[in-house]
Amino acid sequence: MSFKRHYLLHPVVWLAALGYFVDIYDLLLFSIIRIPSLNDIGVDNVTGTGLLILNTQMFGLLLGGILWGVLGDKWGRTRVLFYSIALYSIGNLLNGFVQTGTQYAIIRFIAGIGLAGELGAGITLVSELLPKNKRGLGTALVAGFGLTGAVFAFFISQWFSWRTCYFIGGGMGLLLLTLRMSVFESGLYKQLAEKTHLAKGNFLMLFNKRERFIRYLRSILIGLPTWFVVGILISFSPEFAHHLGINQPIDPGKGIMISYAAIAFGDIVIGLLSQQLKSRKKALHIFYLITISGMAVFFTASSPWQLYISMGIMGFGTGFWAVFVTIGAENFGTNLRATAATTIPNMVRGSLNLISALFLFLTSQISYVNSGIFTGVIVMLITYWAISGLQETFGRDLDFIEE
Repeated sequence: MSFKRHYLLHPVVWLAALGYFVDIYDLLLFSIIRIPSLNDIGVDNVTGTGLLILNTQMFGLLLGGILWGVLGDKWGRTRVLFYSIALYSIGNLLNGFVQTGTQYAIIRFIAGIGLAGELGAGITLVSELLPKNKRGLGTALVAGFGLTGAVFAFFISQWFSWRTCYFIGGGMGLLLLTLRMSVFESGLYKQLAEKTHLAKGNFLMLFNKRERFIRYLRSILIGLPTWFVVGILISFSPEFAHHLGINQPIDPGKGIMISYAAIAFGDIVIGLLSQQLKSRKKALHIFYLITISGMAVFFTASSPWQLYISMGIMGFGTGFWAVFVTIGAENFGTNLRATAATTIPNMVRGSLNLISALFLFLTSQISYVNSGIFTGVIVMLITYWAISGLQETFGRDLDFIEE
């Protein structure tokens, strides 16, 4: 049984998938248990405080993405995986003890920093280990399996108290830490480490050449719809339901479970579609249209089941995340690959701060639902501008460096 024939059975692929599973569990847990946890600690403004804590977590992801990305190119992919998992595991264990909204926000910020390192380092490692014509399938498997962590988080939230949910997340992280000790470094990075004269993990290199900066910016912006859908539409679906005239209660945790089950399926499908079309960009265009269709159903829903169906459609559409993170790794040389691949998805997560600021500004000018529609239109226009200028990366040889 050779690695070349059975690349998807490689332990690094499955350890990356397990790592992303725990990452997504912890990342989405707050959105799932936002209302009961904040009510339990006596927070009055559940919506406002919830948005503040979510944005604080996303800001931690933004800073952590830069930190771990730079270290991934300086220290190696596997060391970043080890330290980032240790940090978010400790953060989630501490979240089980919070007593105030301020404590909650601070510890979610710390956990966010830790969570930022998992996906980028894992995808970089898998991308560098797999054959170039098969890496899309490997990263799709990592993302598809990993995203089911949100589904697991929903069911755990139904069975256990919110504090216990955090303890379970921290425990899974520590268990994963022991498994990650056996992961070996990629050959491309080992070759890079021997070239002492090259700049490695220099974050500023992403900005010091106009072409490279635009390439980096576009690689980020093609992922914007994901966190608009998850961070605004689904996380605050109870508020949207109220303004849409839906009187029955809407459970955002159930919405996240439905959407992420669909995202996981979408990740696998887009991986196969990208292979069939031999194109990342064509596959992305198809999934953008599916996402827009889901938004249309969401904003015209008149019943809970229509709202939940729209979350499934949007979830499947935003399953383009697998291709999105693969493009981030394929677009940059080995000496900047971890920096780019780790910061890009976390820049998208951190963009939720700007998207929510735009949304909140619009709510002060127009209706709640129209604010969501206008925000979505702006997000999609930016996304289409970004993808229009990106080069195709399917089948690209990753053995190159950034000068």
